[in-house]
Parts: sequence; C-alpha cells; structure tokens
Amino acid sequence: MNIHILSSSNLLGKIAGEKAATLIKQSIREKNAANIILATGASQFNTLEYLIKDKEIEWNKVIMFHLDEYIGIKESHPASFRRYLMERFLNKVPKLKEVHLINGERDATEECIRISHLIQEYSIDVALVGIGENAHLAFNDPPANFEVNDPYIIVNLDDACRNQQMNEGWFKNINEVPQQAISMSIKQIMKSNNIVCSVPDKRKALAIKNCFQNKVSNLYPASILQNHDFCDIYLDFDSASMLCNL
Repeated sequence: MNIHILSSSNLLGKIAGEKAATLIKQSIREKNAANIILATGASQFNTLEYLIKDKEIEWNKVIMFHLDEYIGIKESHPASFRRYLMERFLNKVPKLKEVHLINGERDATEECIRISHLIQEYSIDVALVGIGENAHLAFNDPPANFEVNDPYIIVNLDDACRNQQMNEGWFKNINEVPQQAISMSIKQIMKSNNIVCSVPDKRKALAIKNCFQNKVSNLYPASILQNHDFCDIYLDFDSASMLCNL
C-alpha cells in the first residue's frame, strides 16, 4: 500500500484518474483486455472525470463490474449507482466490451448469485474504490466480514453510513435511505491486481486516521487495504489532516 497526499481534491482526482488510466492501458497492452471495478459516490467525481479524459484507452477491450447498489432503488432514483455510472461514466466513453451492473430492484439473493457467478470468470486488473466516513469499503460497514468468500453479499447499512448518504444530498431525509444494499465483499475487492483508492474531504479525516494509523481491524474495514501490495491511496490535505508522521 502506498499513500499519496495531494494539495487539493481536484489534483487528487487528476493523479488518481491518470494512475487508473495507466493501469488499464498496461493491462490492454499485456493481454489485450482489462477488467475493472468502478465505485461511485462523491469521492469518485474527480477521479472518473480525469479517467474518461484519456482518449488512448481502448474501451472496447474493457469489462466493467459495479461495486455496490442499494436494494429497492429504481435506476431512475437520484441515488441509484447504476444511474450514477451511466451519467458520469458509461455515457461519456465509447462502448465497453461488457458492462455488469447490480440491479437492486431484483430479488437480492438471486442478484448476488447472478453477479457473483459472472465476476468469478475474471481476474480484476484495476479496482477504483473509496472509503466511507465510517471507514467502510464498498458498503461493508463495521464490523465488516473479512472472511466471507462470496463475491457479492447482502449487507445492512449502519446509521453512520446512511447519514453520510443523506448529507451528501442523495436523499431528502434519513427515512428515504435504504437499510440494505448489495455490496462486493472485502475478499473480492482484495483479489484485484491493482487498487486505486480516492478519498478527498475533511469529513473523511478520522476514518483515514483510523484505517492507516491502527492495525488492520474489521472495525475499520478499509484498513484491510494495508495488506494489499499494489494499492495506491490518494488523499488531499483535508482528508490527510489527522495523519501523523507521513
């Protein structure tokens, strides 16, 4: 794991997006294909913006998987991560080879089985992720299950997670925020050959401190990234403000 601290969230997104683009192009050069995972949420705005600016990526050789989705949310809902990916990524790049989105409107157990079966056919070259205010990784809230082998699982969202989603403006009030989601599991994320983790903003500072100045613990789910040899963590001055000796 390598930590990079940038002066602003915009620069963070630029450097993280360029890193992701470099890794995708490298994979395409080496095996004529690239399998990627994309996260959503406010932390990914700038990273995705800079990723799609790279016009050298052969998107027709890329297979994309989706990190997580609320259960019971229609694709038309402002908080839908399928909608987010369509508007902020898929509609702005040439057509990908394959796109595998999570459908939270289907039976959740069956959807987990469906998408888990699909991702098991691939080795993931690059995963773009973020870290929540409660230190979650994907929607694996604390205490996260580090041992489950299923690629996608049904998870309960804790109050801190649901409040974050409301405060970011995706929902009008806390009662609108779903209590469950389908999430990629910790083990599946950690199988990725490379991880690009973008975490801007002051509100993430305590989570960053807890994840990277303590031992790995399921109470701080994203702390597991300490164990990944090819994980790059991109912070800005605000999100890194509580770190010491870096």
